[in-house]
Amino acid sequence: MIRFSHIYIEEDAYRYPTTTKILAKYPNSILIKIQNYKNIFNRSNQNFQEQKNSVKLILAVKKDNFYYKGSEVVNSYGFTNFYYNTLILNCVYNCEYCYLQGMFNSGNVVIYVNIEDFFEETKKLLTDNPTYLCISYETDLLAFEDLVSYTSSWIEFAREHSNLIIEVRTKSNRYNLLQKIQPPENVILAWTISPDEIIKKYESKTPTLNRRLTDIQSALRDGWKIRICFDPILHVKDWRKIYTELVEKTFSVLDANKIFDISIGTFRINADYLKKMKKLRSNSDILHYPFERMEKLSVYPETKTNEIIEFMINQISKYYNKDKIFPT
Repeated sequence: MIRFSHIYIEEDAYRYPTTTKILAKYPNSILIKIQNYKNIFNRSNQNFQEQKNSVKLILAVKKDNFYYKGSEVVNSYGFTNFYYNTLILNCVYNCEYCYLQGMFNSGNVVIYVNIEDFFEETKKLLTDNPTYLCISYETDLLAFEDLVSYTSSWIEFAREHSNLIIEVRTKSNRYNLLQKIQPPENVILAWTISPDEIIKKYESKTPTLNRRLTDIQSALRDGWKIRICFDPILHVKDWRKIYTELVEKTFSVLDANKIFDISIGTFRINADYLKKMKKLRSNSDILHYPFERMEKLSVYPETKTNEIIEFMINQISKYYNKDKIFPT
């Protein structure tokens, strides 16, 4: 569990059970009462990367915008009703390419403690048509599960609402915290996997490939719907070799017949976020690549993107049904 030397708490947050449970786990942390989390989290002249060296926790009450329309840079898998929510802001990890460092001023973590309000507002989304909801969008929700059991809570919420499909995206190896749960049909556990070379160089603090694959193997054995995400694929030296080895290793460990589907995508990012990230990481080779501008996004040149996607589809389809591979 993450250590927090200081915890900022909105006055309204004290009345929620989630706050009580979290504070009980940090009896030695310094507690600071605040009026509005935005006064701490959104203030200017913060350094995201410096704060990552000593992350503080902020407990807040979400008052509006309990869900958002899904982003164009994320695959909707054919769903018209495609949304995401933000139960937690920021991540336990610190991947070099992560867009959160360009999106937020602060590297600190915000947990919205009023999960009950999220549930009530989500019910309003549900219609006769299935609603697809990503709940691990601006964080790695499963990586926080030992601190706040939001993944488990949303799985049980989904079990009671058959027209809701939720995706939990993660790089963690915390599946053991879900292992006692009977998997519902409308929950997808989606693991992002990367070559070890990429993990060591660019995915700071994340579990190794072996640990992720072991977790996926356990989840498949237990009957969960599993999505494998080769995303983002980074254009680095010897990328063909290292991603070929990644695909080979993945399917030497996992039973391809049990995998629900696979997504692939090259690195793409909001251009304004990238500009900010370059200032934070002036020596980053992957962020200072000569990207092209496509509307609001910075992307690899179209020929390079197509080359990478086609290459990955060809490699993966040696082991897996091509019709269930979704490029972004």
